[in-house]
Amino acid sequence: MNYHNLPKIDLHCHLDGSVRPETIIELAREQNITLPSDDIETIRSLMIAPETCQNLGEYLLRFELPLSVMQTEEAIERISFEVFEDAAKENVKYLEMRYGPMLHLNKGLTLDQVIRSAVKGMKRAEAMYDIKGNYILSILRHMPKETIKSVLDAGAAYLNNGVVAFDLAGGEADGFCHEFIPYAQYAIEKGYRVTIHAGEQGCGQNVYDAVSLLGAERIGHGIHIKGHADAYQLVKQDSVTLETCPSSNVQTKAVDHLKNHPIKAFYKDNVLITINTDNRTVSNTTMTDEVRKVCEQFSLTAEDYAAIYKTSVDNSFATDAVKQHLLSFI
Repeated sequence: MNYHNLPKIDLHCHLDGSVRPETIIELAREQNITLPSDDIETIRSLMIAPETCQNLGEYLLRFELPLSVMQTEEAIERISFEVFEDAAKENVKYLEMRYGPMLHLNKGLTLDQVIRSAVKGMKRAEAMYDIKGNYILSILRHMPKETIKSVLDAGAAYLNNGVVAFDLAGGEADGFCHEFIPYAQYAIEKGYRVTIHAGEQGCGQNVYDAVSLLGAERIGHGIHIKGHADAYQLVKQDSVTLETCPSSNVQTKAVDHLKNHPIKAFYKDNVLITINTDNRTVSNTTMTDEVRKVCEQFSLTAEDYAAIYKTSVDNSFATDAVKQHLLSFI
């Protein structure tokens, strides 16, 4: 297979984890922000997580530098455009980008400005390249809960016009879903679709809870349904889609080695799986890399890949018209 030329869908990609290192240096200079270094290789090393992180926490440290420059409308729009541009150039046909709007308020932006800027950058890329996209608003689990409804209220103005879904992200504690039931319900009532980070760090019960308590249609990662019979059965029974991120899962020690990733076992057992980048820069990856790694490691055929691509299209939060467009490539 020519992995670069394959049409690709990325349903799980974080904006602040996918910034070009060169852009960090340029924006810091424009904003009079002092960086640890002006050397591109040094900045790149600070943004890319080691292949052997001790845990998810060490991986998440890589977001501090990008967020320091992502506090103006111009910066957010530029970075949004560039990530979609980079994806389009490797034949990604549809990208659902996610980010936490609350992380971009440090210099006085409003939530509306933060969301509008990201959507504007995406739409600029859509006009220039053969790519479609949407935004998912991530709520960081450790942030004050009184901010959640304000994020959802601000995003509601862009629903089905650049914003489609609600997500919970950040460090994953056992049993976290119980605290977020009213907020997920509020999001659903507003018209948001729901995808939740769960089952990344060893707790299959979190996946069960995300589906049964929060109404998750998709699960970010979700690999630890393996070994949790109830969660596994519920995911299969309710046709919940797993947004797997193979390279990231190895880096954060969610799995010890790619060969031990459950993605193929899930696929063979008709669990709905998709292949995604998670963070293009932090994981030093692309969709081309992720598809190649998975196909080569698990001996997947072109037909297998086409089936996974179709699962990604069918379970995206795109409109029916966009889905029909995306299916025309395979």
